[in-house]
Amino acid sequence: MSNTPITVAKGDGIGPEIMDATLHILKEAGARLDIEEIEIGEKVYLAGNSAGIAQSSIQSLLRTKVFLKAPITTPQGGGFKSLNVTTRKMLGLYANVRPCVAYDPYVRTKHPGMNLVIVRENEEDLYAGIEHQQTPDVTQCLKLITRSGCQRIVKYAFEYARRNNRKKVTCFTKDNIMKITDGLFHKVFDEIGALYEDIEKEHWIVDIGAAKMADTPEAFDVIVMPNLYGDILSDVAAQIAGSVGLAGSANIGAKYAMFEAIHGSAPRRANQNLANPSGLLLGAVMMLVHINQPDIAAAVHNAWLKTLEDGVHTYDIFKEGISKEKVGTKEFAQAVASRVGQLPEKFKPVTYNTAPSQTVEDTIYAASTVKKETIGVDMFVQYPPGLTEELGKKLEALTPEGLKLVMVSNRGVKVYPGGLKDTITTDHWRCRFHSTTDGAPITHQQIIGLLSSAEAAGLDFIKTENLCTFDGKPGFSLGQGQ
Repeated sequence: MSNTPITVAKGDGIGPEIMDATLHILKEAGARLDIEEIEIGEKVYLAGNSAGIAQSSIQSLLRTKVFLKAPITTPQGGGFKSLNVTTRKMLGLYANVRPCVAYDPYVRTKHPGMNLVIVRENEEDLYAGIEHQQTPDVTQCLKLITRSGCQRIVKYAFEYARRNNRKKVTCFTKDNIMKITDGLFHKVFDEIGALYEDIEKEHWIVDIGAAKMADTPEAFDVIVMPNLYGDILSDVAAQIAGSVGLAGSANIGAKYAMFEAIHGSAPRRANQNLANPSGLLLGAVMMLVHINQPDIAAAVHNAWLKTLEDGVHTYDIFKEGISKEKVGTKEFAQAVASRVGQLPEKFKPVTYNTAPSQTVEDTIYAASTVKKETIGVDMFVQYPPGLTEELGKKLEALTPEGLKLVMVSNRGVKVYPGGLKDTITTDHWRCRFHSTTDGAPITHQQIIGLLSSAEAAGLDFIKTENLCTFDGKPGFSLGQGQ
């Protein structure tokens, strides 16, 4: 069989050591690879490239479509972009997949039976990175959730579960509060889940779901969630399984994929032959499955499990009474490589299918024929805190014909008319206007007229948000107390 081209970056800190160890094991296991090596990270940043990756390196990724990446060091100080975020968005790597498994008794854990996978949406949510300072007191970060993005990640989670003989997919959101954004994620989960009758489905509110995961992780199998929750809880899950240092990660898109350890570059441990290469190695195992070399993936994974069973451990997991030999990075790699072809005896041996593509084609979302109407507008203004009645009366006076002031809110809480005097306010006010005819559409010209009136009255408006209905259903939240 022909070799598969991949791009490899050895990174910073312990990166070169653990990458050399990983590649040694893959070679000894017979992985069929043609490797293109690129340089990323600290040296590239300090050479003046704020993205941490050169254009020539990007061309390598576009050629091979598969990236095995060691951790990097991002220099301290402003102006340096996250290489992970840049790569994920540039290559459309919408799914982050993190298996979190306990290896009791060889790795300390309070959850010996833990074996779950977190599938995290990787591109949108608050990680779209759209932030503004709107007043001296108030900043904002826009949370973007798209139907197409939800469809991609949820379908991927169910396909992953089916491919890997997982029995249940759980969705975590906070849609009791964020009813539109997280509500959309939950709705799409229900829609797509209905197509997978062979897989159990459930939904948890993320806070109690996180508590349950930390206390009883064996209650879960595959968990799918939006970006921020997935980022936090995948680290929590990896740590309670035993160690963040043992977890590998896959970032999957429709055309490209990136595989890595989830830990950092640990520069204090660099060049000491101490680092544990297991996280990157398990990321490489996921890569082998992705490029359709499941036989090699299983051989590597089983050799690694056998090494754990035989008590050959690096310093970070060495445990008196359990471990038999404390070894360095190179010696650990040699121990794993020497066990290729052997199966673990206490752990269940791993098998991988000759799997179909690990990706979900980006063709799920179709243009909608939903009828959209603008029935109002929120005008955000900067005005001194505490002057609720003064602002409300000023807005009543400037409201142009055809519109009416429905409410004023501050940090989401209705304060006018009829608000409580004890509500704490800032200098950032949302002023909601509807048509004088309830439910009737308003025009862009009316919104422009409102802004002109506000300017004439000396109000400092920051932005507007149109209030729209979709097939008659409101596409906006009410103010708390409205």
